Amino acid sequence: MKLIAAYLLAVLGGNTTPSAEDLKVILNSVGAETNDNRIELLLSQVKGKDVTELIASGREKLASVPSGGGGAVAVAATASAGGGGGGAAAPPAAEAKKEKEEEKEESDDDMGFSLFD
Repeated sequence: MKLIAAYLLAVLGGNTTPSAEDLKVILNSVGAETNDNRIELLLSQVKGKDVTELIASGREKLASVPSGGGGAVAVAATASAGGGGGGAAAPPAAEAKKEKEEEKEESDDDMGFSLFD
């Protein structure tokens, strides 16, 4: 991911065809490790391709990836694994208490000032 981000930063900075050295400079500037093999692999895969087309094709691929819904299955599995399901009632109550505490903390953040006062 860091390598892709470095590539995109180079392209956004005006370098339409960044070299391996360009990517190393970007990664080293933030203290990230560099791997020559991965850099060469990325550059060979994106060579001659437009960045906007690559991003568009990536979005299409991500659209087909299922997301969400996994949490309910995990909660149901935990409740049924517990035997009586009695253990499943405690976490929501604890979460509700935490939410109330967070709301109280958030109200103190503005220190009595509002954007519309």
